[in-house]
Amino acid sequence: MPLIPEEPQIHESAQGPRATPATGRTASNPRPVPGPRPVPGPRAVPGPRSAATPRPGHPGRGPARPAPPERSQAPAERPAAVRQETRSEPQIQLIPASEDGALDAAEEAVDLLLDSGRAPGDILVLTTGEQHPWATHELSFGESSYWEQHDTGEDVFFADASALDRAKARPVVVVALNGGDSDAAARVLPRARERAGALLIVCGDPQRVNSVLGAGV
Repeated sequence: MPLIPEEPQIHESAQGPRATPATGRTASNPRPVPGPRPVPGPRAVPGPRSAATPRPGHPGRGPARPAPPERSQAPAERPAAVRQETRSEPQIQLIPASEDGALDAAEEAVDLLLDSGRAPGDILVLTTGEQHPWATHELSFGESSYWEQHDTGEDVFFADASALDRAKARPVVVVALNGGDSDAAARVLPRARERAGALLIVCGDPQRVNSVLGAGV
């Protein structure tokens, strides 16, 4: 007889998933399928926090400390005697010159000062003999306008040494010993040194100058 192939037998265990788990194994629950995530709403933006409002979890600030007293910026005034002792003496420079050449030497000294950057209003020129031509010219318009230029202090000022009482102090004083009596140097130089804030330039006979201001000049 011809062999008829046997039909495959369907076992019960192959008919779908088991309802009962095998011995020794625990059936796991089916995982839920996650649905679509909800769209998050807009986050609330915190408003400005007051400086007095404490942050969560932090203690509030204590009472404000009083501001320290302001220190006065004005330096304490020193006694007049101390100020006089600490006043620095001006530097003294001697330019040897005869009486006839003292005025020209003073003009050259002024030119050098201006070329070095010194402001014109810093310079006062005194003459013991003949007036400087500029002073003679300006005085021809009257003393009022002449001394007004001195008080303005914007330019080099030329004056006779006899006007030292009216002349104000300037950083640089130039003295031309271009004449006058024999006591002119002794009378003018000490007062000119008082008017000079930083530099005193003397144009004249070195022997006469040293006899008044000292041999160290």
